[in-house]
Amino acid sequence: MLANPLSPSWLTPPADAGALPAHVWPSSAVRTADGAIAIGGVPLPRLAAEFGTPLYVIDEQDARDRAARTLAAFTTAAAAHGTTAAVYYAGKAFLCTEAARWMIAAGLNIDVASGGELAVALAAGVDPARLGLHGNNKSLVEIDRAVEVGVGAIVIDSLIEIERVAAAAQRHGRVQPVRLRINSGVHAHTHEYLATAREDQKFGIPISDAPDAVAAIRAHPGLHFLGLHSHIGSQIFAVEGFLEAARRLLTLHAALGAGGEVPELNLGGGFGIAYVESDEAPAIEQVADALLAAVASVCQELSIPMPKVAVEPGRTIIGPAGVTLYTVGTTKDVVVTLEGDEQAAAVRRYVSVDGGMSDNARPALYSADYSVALAGRGSTAEPVLVRVAGKHCESGDIVVRDAYLPADTAPDDLVAVPATGAYCFSLASNYNYLARPAVVAVRDGAARLLVRGETEHDLLRRDVLAQLPPATQPRGDTP
Repeated sequence: MLANPLSPSWLTPPADAGALPAHVWPSSAVRTADGAIAIGGVPLPRLAAEFGTPLYVIDEQDARDRAARTLAAFTTAAAAHGTTAAVYYAGKAFLCTEAARWMIAAGLNIDVASGGELAVALAAGVDPARLGLHGNNKSLVEIDRAVEVGVGAIVIDSLIEIERVAAAAQRHGRVQPVRLRINSGVHAHTHEYLATAREDQKFGIPISDAPDAVAAIRAHPGLHFLGLHSHIGSQIFAVEGFLEAARRLLTLHAALGAGGEVPELNLGGGFGIAYVESDEAPAIEQVADALLAAVASVCQELSIPMPKVAVEPGRTIIGPAGVTLYTVGTTKDVVVTLEGDEQAAAVRRYVSVDGGMSDNARPALYSADYSVALAGRGSTAEPVLVRVAGKHCESGDIVVRDAYLPADTAPDDLVAVPATGAYCFSLASNYNYLARPAVVAVRDGAARLLVRGETEHDLLRRDVLAQLPPATQPRGDTP
């Protein structure tokens, strides 16, 4: 069939509207005999019936396997160059107590970026020594708690934090390991808001200020300098930016070595995944091999020993393992005049679902693209260009900007959006007083609730002047 002229150039009409591209969907995603999608051996219609929609679904085995594969990739690549590697799971991508346990069981450490994320990791029983604390504006309370419980590393993001962390270390009688975040100036090829190493932004300190900062760290007996940290952005496909950041940091690393030990180099995360079929994300093994080879090459040039290398992926581990399930509410065809030709027009079909920007803010924030598939049944109908819209009072409330669905997609159908494991739950809100969805893990034909969905009562009980009928008060709560 011919492409709809409103379709972007990267999107072509599918030969099979029911196909589930393996590089976009969880590894266990299949269509059952009746055409429904099953993940982890569980049909999605069964999950919708039990837990409702919208619903976050995570393929537990896929997430565990990706974590183990990531650690193996960097461990193997590091060993080939005579060093070791540590992998920190970036908890900001998705975090709940059970997900934290998955990562620890796979051999990863966990990176947290707030007191709340730290609390989740501790509630999961994670050894604090396996945690790293990030953040450009850590509160005194967050710093104090991290030092008190024995967090394995605090990433210092500004000169002010050196004194704050040192004071907490003295107060608790500890020697606190720290890294120093460097703004390398490397411009990642990604969305403006996802690039985190440009000169004019809030994270890290300039390379030129690093020697004085490290000297200040080393002057405090309660601080132990582990090394430098860099993070150039998110959802990055090309490895060149990471390689250039490594080169710049290692030059600084070599200079700092004259004044004392610099055992580590942390290159952060930001590795990209496929959200649509045309995306070509590199395998994590390719990323690990290229990164460690570059570090080894620069170290050889500078005549310095290979440091221990740390990385902080999140999206590549949990993103592809997640799917969001929605119920279609309405559909409507909109005639759109073609740009540059007022005499020509095409039809775009809007498919509105029961969620939206409150459960996936990324399209509104970053113009992020996603895929979508009919999830509750099969269809042989011709594919039509659709835009999946949410139910919020915003014209920008779009879940999937451009995709093809079978022409017979109708109200009450289930649709699934893949690659939503990262940042959807984390960024979720209660805009328009929508309750945030539940999170369910599926594995070996069974489903288990990880995070329960909110209710209207959950939303109202924080309103201290709300008049709730006594019958709606949850047991154990006071009005």
